[in-house]
Amino acid sequence: MTLAELSAADRHRAIAGTFTDRVRAAKAWDAPAPVDGWTARDVVRHLVEWFPGFLAGGSGIDLPRGPGVDDDPVAAWQAQADGVQAVLDDPATAGRTFSNPHTGDLPLDRAIDQFYTTDVFMHTWDLARATGQDDRLDADYSALLITGMEPMEELIRNSGQYGPRVPVPAGADAQTRLLGFIGRDPFWTA
Repeated sequence: MTLAELSAADRHRAIAGTFTDRVRAAKAWDAPAPVDGWTARDVVRHLVEWFPGFLAGGSGIDLPRGPGVDDDPVAAWQAQADGVQAVLDDPATAGRTFSNPHTGDLPLDRAIDQFYTTDVFMHTWDLARATGQDDRLDADYSALLITGMEPMEELIRNSGQYGPRVPVPAGADAQTRLLGFIGRDPFWTA
């Protein structure tokens, strides 16, 4: 079964699992990351810090907090990943709604999948590249994302969440195109 065919809960389990593997194997938390001004630790910090408030504001759900990223990035990430997975695995989640003035009302599991799990997927490359690990992303899911994002480029760029598009070679694979689209230099090295 491909990532695209999985439920939101199973897709998070798979994507967060890959990110968790990269977090656990990271050795140099202060290594520069592909996002300008970020370190490997900042990649984890970004995911751990933006999502809890977004989730609470749109659903009233408060995720359990782990230690701070500066103290223990591995435990901070694990607490968040486990908390999100528990929400997605909870049978009551199927009947809950996420409400946000920018997104409107969405089923809660879809909102988590669309905004958070996708972000974890893309930031897996950042962390892997910063820490010298396997940075390959699932090719089919990369293709699905870039195909879905390109028609909304103006809206996405205006959100301020992505940097300017980085040109990539003609005929580039889906991962390379996705990275360029979100403002990453796919050929970046520390």
